[in-house]
Amino acid sequence: MEDDPLHRAKTYPYPIPDGSFIFRDGAPHYLGKTDPFPDVSNHHPVLAVGSNQSPEQLMRKFGDGGWSEIPVVRIELAGFDSVYSPHIASYGAIAATLCEAPGVTVALFVTWLDDGQLVRMHDTEISSANYGFGRLSGLRIRCEAGPSLDALYLYVSSRGTLSRSGNPIPVAEISAQNRTWPAMDQLAVQRHVRDRLSPKTNLDAFITASIDDGDLRRQRSDALKEGAGPFAPLTLEMIPI
Repeated sequence: MEDDPLHRAKTYPYPIPDGSFIFRDGAPHYLGKTDPFPDVSNHHPVLAVGSNQSPEQLMRKFGDGGWSEIPVVRIELAGFDSVYSPHIASYGAIAATLCEAPGVTVALFVTWLDDGQLVRMHDTEISSANYGFGRLSGLRIRCEAGPSLDALYLYVSSRGTLSRSGNPIPVAEISAQNRTWPAMDQLAVQRHVRDRLSPKTNLDAFITASIDDGDLRRQRSDALKEGAGPFAPLTLEMIPI
């Protein structure tokens, strides 16, 4: 089932743990309260906004062996939320991005990546040109484990945020406090996108066509960009790759 393209598209962002873990040898090893935290002095704290929080997705990216362990720390980030980007991923999902959200506190994860892991993550995130890489500073973060942080690296949608009635659409599968914008899960946002772009098409057929036809997928993503909201916090510094 997990290898079925439709299942992969419809179950984004995949199971997300309740607590911090070490991704080691293709599996999550959960951190207890008394477990020592690894040395991350030579690592980069990269915010995971969508599926990179899930061991299932990390397995796809780092499950081919030879990688060092990855500490993955649950955080609470104030003033932001995980929302949908106005594009369709190559595997058919409507993917996530970060958005400013005054009053909201969202539960996300930080992946502590070494230099080689960061290059690999760039390959999976930036090659499609849907995301850029940047650094966001001046943050209010509560970390469940590891060093304190007030700045993070992250992947930012180059297309902005998917809009409904003029507002971003939060990812329902990701926990947050004090949301005022209605959230959607992946199936709901797929229906929303289908209804916008091809309302008479069966949902599974719509998703399958996005997976199978790269040109059609890009056309649909370009259409979704119409009416998209911006993401340009004053403390965001984009980093050329």
